[in-house]
Amino acid sequence: MFSSGMRYNSIASHVKEIYDHKVPAAEISAITDNLLPVINEWRNRPLQSVYPIVFMDGMFFKVKEDGKCVSKCMYTLLGIDQEGKKEVLGFYLSESEGTNFWLGVLNELKERGVEDILIVCVDGLKSFPSAINTAFPNNVSSGFI
Repeated sequence: MFSSGMRYNSIASHVKEIYDHKVPAAEISAITDNLLPVINEWRNRPLQSVYPIVFMDGMFFKVKEDGKCVSKCMYTLLGIDQEGKKEVLGFYLSESEGTNFWLGVLNELKERGVEDILIVCVDGLKSFPSAINTAFPNNVSSGFI
């Protein structure tokens, strides 16, 4: 709830309404303060140098922001490592799905240690292949699905 933009008082009201359990806003604040360093550590962790397959997509959700319901795009990246295990590489939130934002995400993957992606599975975003080839010009095979 916090990550989707709800304020502490709104979260407390929501928990009370759904679970009939009163949680003070200060306690919710303390919980999120303890979680944020863990989330940031996970978000910035080093990644493997090679992922044979990476799935990338943006999913749209309605969230409440400043008392209004707005659409946000949650970018998701799922990698399959060399042992065949799935690994969530990251989640990113934006106003919309676009090539420039994806290029920033791809460059962040490189900064976190990714050197090679063999196949990238994406949807029909028209300029997606150019963003991928810009970030990984010599590494990514033509595996756009």
